[in-house]
Amino acid sequence: MEFDHILIRYGEMALKGKNIKVFINQLHHNVHQKVKDFPNVKVKRTQGRMFILLNGTDPEPVMEKCRNIFGIHSLSLAIKVENDIDKIKEAALYALQQGKNIKTFKVSVKRINKEFPFKSQELNHILGGHLLANTEDITVDVHHPDVEVKIEIRQEATYITSGVTLGLGGLPVGTSGKSLLLLSGGIDSPVAGYLAMKRGVAIEAIHFHSPPYTSDRAKQKVLDLTKQLTKFGKSINVHIVPFTKLQQEIFREMPEAYAMTIMRRMMFRIAEAVCEKEEILSLTTGENLGQVASQTMESMHTINEVTNYPVIRPLVTMDKLEVIEISQQIGTYETSILPYEDCCTIFVPKSPKTKPKRHKVNFYESKHDFHATLQETLEGIETIKITEKMKTEDAFTNLL
Repeated sequence: MEFDHILIRYGEMALKGKNIKVFINQLHHNVHQKVKDFPNVKVKRTQGRMFILLNGTDPEPVMEKCRNIFGIHSLSLAIKVENDIDKIKEAALYALQQGKNIKTFKVSVKRINKEFPFKSQELNHILGGHLLANTEDITVDVHHPDVEVKIEIRQEATYITSGVTLGLGGLPVGTSGKSLLLLSGGIDSPVAGYLAMKRGVAIEAIHFHSPPYTSDRAKQKVLDLTKQLTKFGKSINVHIVPFTKLQQEIFREMPEAYAMTIMRRMMFRIAEAVCEKEEILSLTTGENLGQVASQTMESMHTINEVTNYPVIRPLVTMDKLEVIEISQQIGTYETSILPYEDCCTIFVPKSPKTKPKRHKVNFYESKHDFHATLQETLEGIETIKITEKMKTEDAFTNLL
C-alpha cells in the first residue's frame, strides 16, 4: 500500500458561488500545465474536489510544483480504496504509520456517500478503535492531535489522508485578466508581480533599459527575476524598452526638479501603448506610498494623469521590511539586490519635486515635442518569452 493520490483543496475559490466553475477550470488547467513534465501523473476532478493521480510517481516533486500554484489552499497525500470497511481500516492504519514521532491522533470521517452502511460518528469510533488496537504508545486527542487521519467516503471511492501541506491560496492565475508589470529589477516590483498573480492576474513585464548607463547584467537580472516569477504562474513576455535617448532628452530639456516625474509619465505612456497592442487591461507597479519622491500621493496623482488604465499597486500600504520578507520567501531577494543599476537610479536629481502639480508638468511638457523620440522608442521595443524551464542566458543572447 502507498499514497497514490494528491488531494487538492480550494479555499477562497469555494466562495465564488455560481462562478466557481470558471475558477476550477482555470485551476485544473494550471495544475495540468505544472505537472505535465511527469508523464504518468494525471489530474482529475470529482464534485467538490480535485485529485492528482500519481501512478507510481514520487509524490514530493509533484507536491513541490503544486505548492507554488495560486488557488490551492492545501494539499494532502491520499490513498484511494474501495468503499469497503476492511480496506478503509487498512488504509487508515497505513496513513497513520507514515507520520514521525506521533503520540496522539484523531479520526475525522466525512461520509458524502450516504449509502455507505456506517454513519460518520460511528465510523470515527470504529476506525479510532482499530488504530488504537494496532499501534503502541499512541493515544486519541480530539482537540490537539499530532496527526488527523481524514477519511472521505465519496460515491466512487474512499480517500484517506493523514497530513496537510498549505498552498499559496489566492485565485488561479488567469481568472482576473492580465496586467503589465513595470519591472525595474529592484526588490519591490517582483513582489508586486507576485501579489498581483495571487489575485488571479496573469502578467507580462516591461523593463526600461538605458545602455550604456545600465549594463547588460542589469537586463539579465530582470530576465532572471521574470523566470523566478514563472514558477507561480505561466510563461511571461518581457518587453525591453530602449529608453536611453528618451531619458537623456527628458533630463536635458526639462527642469531638473520635474525630470523624474516627467520620466515616469513617459514610462506610463509607453506601458499603455504596449497594453493596447497586447490587449492588456491594467498596469502593475511596485510603488509604495511615501518611500521615494516619485511615490508621494501628489506624484502618483500627477503621473497617473497620462493614462486611464487602472494602476495596481499591491505594495502601497506595506513597509519595506514586509516587502523584503515576501521577496525572501518567493526567492527573488538575492537576485534583486545584485548591484546592477536600473534606469530609475541614474540621472537622479539632487532635489526632485516631491509634490509636483499637474498643471506645471503639462506646461513643461508643452515646451518640448517628445513625439518623434517617443515613437522611435516604441518601435525599438523587443519582446521575449520567458518560461520556467528555459535558461535566461539563452534569452539574453537572443536580445543581443
